[in-house]
Amino acid sequence: MTQKPAHPSASSALSQPRFKSFAVALCAVAALSACAEQAQSTKPAKAAQPAQSMGQATPGANQKPPAPVQTPQQGTTQNGQTFEEEIVPQRYANNANVDTFINDMVARYDFNSNALHALFSTVSYSATAVKLVTPSPTPSAKNWRAYQARFLDTVRINAGVRFWRENQATLQRAADQFGVPPEVIVGIIGVETIYGRYMGNFRVLDALTTLAFDYPDTPNRTDRMATFRKNLEDYLVWTRDQQIDPSSVLGSYTGAIGIPQFLPSSIVQYAVDFEGDHHIDLRNSPADAIGSVANYLKQNGWEAGRPVVWKIANDAGSQGIAQAAADGKPEPRMPLAQLMRSGLALNEPSVDLAAEGSTPVTVIDLPTPGRATEYMLGLKNFYVLTRYNRSFFYALAVYQLGQRVKAQMLATGGAQSAQRQ
Repeated sequence: MTQKPAHPSASSALSQPRFKSFAVALCAVAALSACAEQAQSTKPAKAAQPAQSMGQATPGANQKPPAPVQTPQQGTTQNGQTFEEEIVPQRYANNANVDTFINDMVARYDFNSNALHALFSTVSYSATAVKLVTPSPTPSAKNWRAYQARFLDTVRINAGVRFWRENQATLQRAADQFGVPPEVIVGIIGVETIYGRYMGNFRVLDALTTLAFDYPDTPNRTDRMATFRKNLEDYLVWTRDQQIDPSSVLGSYTGAIGIPQFLPSSIVQYAVDFEGDHHIDLRNSPADAIGSVANYLKQNGWEAGRPVVWKIANDAGSQGIAQAAADGKPEPRMPLAQLMRSGLALNEPSVDLAAEGSTPVTVIDLPTPGRATEYMLGLKNFYVLTRYNRSFFYALAVYQLGQRVKAQMLATGGAQSAQRQ
């Protein structure tokens, strides 16, 4: 759910003009497509996308797609690198795999077949999305200190303070209702989009369709295609039920949407109307984003009032035991007492070691080239953060960013909600 956004977007993804029915929205897209007289060469940031004539031939499902059309006007940034948006218009018209998917949607959810065929005739293959999800053939070494510096920078901390001040009452209401501290919610939203600053400008329909049917050749290709197909399915049902034009929603290159970067399947399961206007808007409503993040964490097992991590003592014995016990798995399974019997000590004076002996923990390893690997212990709440993004680096950056923002709030005479947690 939490892939990083590609580029700031000037358009509203979840508050585009509404249509009276899903079929009307699809027909509107089809009409725009049929009226276009020239091939599309750029990926627009508008609600509807002009495309080539719908009668033009397109490659079949098993054919190699034509060379992507490069669009220098639409640069996207990922991990400090800039990519130009590359698309193949109408890749999914008359596509056997997509036709099977459409038939399934008609049978299971009572969609209009003609309307879905018209919609998919306007969908473009995103070579850029494929490029960004393809693992590097020569991956760089993991670098915790570089990752930490990127997400715990002054810009993000100051933006987090502003976001907390502007949404203080809402953050406290979420903490009271869901048991998730404000700093954790602030940490997630800060890492994901810098508080709504970078939400992505890929058409979600293009990204999801591309990754559902043309995921790159990787060892986990089958599982990833199934995941994106499910998200495409949920996306179509969600936009129909919410009367949103499915071509209008913008997001990340994996189809993540809005301030908290929820994938469609997470929107269906966890998004809430926390603003109270009978409409869930994750792109324009900080309140809905706050409530939805808190609900997501609670539903995934967040334990109110419990810690996220414990520090390990720096002595050689404790560090060696941590190294031996680190298995890279986020689920806490080893009782604290077992590690302590092996000789591991905590650097947590306030922890009641006798009472916490049965608490399951996981060893978090944080490698940095040229430095000794750092270790911490993760508890259940750390595991819950990895449910948002299955990465030790991500979960710890979220936690630490929230702590830094909270400290800055208190240092500047900040929020009551910071003091109450």
